Amino acid sequence: MNLAAATNESLAEMSNVLIYSSMAVYTLAFLAHIAEWVLGSRSKVGRTAAALTAPAAGTVQVQVRQRGGGTTVLDKPEVVTRSAGGARDVPDGPGAAGGDEKGDLYGRIAVSLTTLAFLVEAAGVVTRALSVQRAPWGNMYEFSTTFSTVVVGAYLGFLVAGKNVRWLGLPLVTTVLLDLGIAVTWLYTESDQLVPALHSYWLWIHVSTAIFCGAVFYLGAVATLLYLFRDSYENTLAKGGTPGGFARSVLERLPAAASLDKFAYRVNAAIFPLWTFTIIAGAIWAGDAWGRYWGWDAKEVWSFITWVAYAAYLHARATAGWKGRKAAYVALIAFACWLFNYYGVNMFVNSLHSYAGV
Repeated sequence: MNLAAATNESLAEMSNVLIYSSMAVYTLAFLAHIAEWVLGSRSKVGRTAAALTAPAAGTVQVQVRQRGGGTTVLDKPEVVTRSAGGARDVPDGPGAAGGDEKGDLYGRIAVSLTTLAFLVEAAGVVTRALSVQRAPWGNMYEFSTTFSTVVVGAYLGFLVAGKNVRWLGLPLVTTVLLDLGIAVTWLYTESDQLVPALHSYWLWIHVSTAIFCGAVFYLGAVATLLYLFRDSYENTLAKGGTPGGFARSVLERLPAAASLDKFAYRVNAAIFPLWTFTIIAGAIWAGDAWGRYWGWDAKEVWSFITWVAYAAYLHARATAGWKGRKAAYVALIAFACWLFNYYGVNMFVNSLHSYAGV
């Protein structure tokens, strides 16, 4: 039987058109997010500065009645709470639009365009699957398109759930465009059937969970990176410094450092058990396909290294002295391990997993 003849070329071509169309809509969403940040009011951005500078140097005046009938005013230092990372607990910023009606309008347009692009890209992924009657993640091109679809889906899911994560929109759409650009140029593979070893129900289970875990890890990594910038900004203000105009207009609108840190920790902690299952599922599939559960293959090793890195991050968060910035660096290293497992192993390392093609 000629496996190539089983491919529906019409559906495969339709999938390509849909992926390119989604890139066009994502580009419009990117421009709308830029407009949201640029046109958002800067005059309404200043709550963090007030929260950090005034209380930091402020005092509480306490009147003590003296025996002679007079009073003495004493200065009592205010008690300032601190976040896990040692930064002051301050209110969240007003968001990308900065509380401005015009900026908020562009923000809602950006989310609408992102939703449309997500639906178009998802249709492209499904059409690719239908063209070969299998899971649409049999090679790096398919993995990349499915991954970016799931990332955007997770972001939109948070929005639907009422979570204020629109600050993720701009970095999200930027990296999705980068991911799709790499996919359609360097990673593109013609729609075709897979080698017999991949014809297993574990392809649906193992790879789908790996994609979902990576999508959530990505959201956590973006929040962690923004936390580091916002934490530095808050520390500068707390010390009486004056950040630059660009940093002030952008970082002031983000959630407080403590909120970003909490968001990153929660999503990483929530998805870590599923990543553990992903490795176990891969081992079971390896036992069925190759007759051994673990063979120190490069993909297996880096999956385990990623697991160890995220376990170290979660442990660091529960250990005194390793919260905040130190733990954030560990989280970024862990995601870098996941990225290398995603791109580096497939491109630069000889692995048993390389038979799926780039």
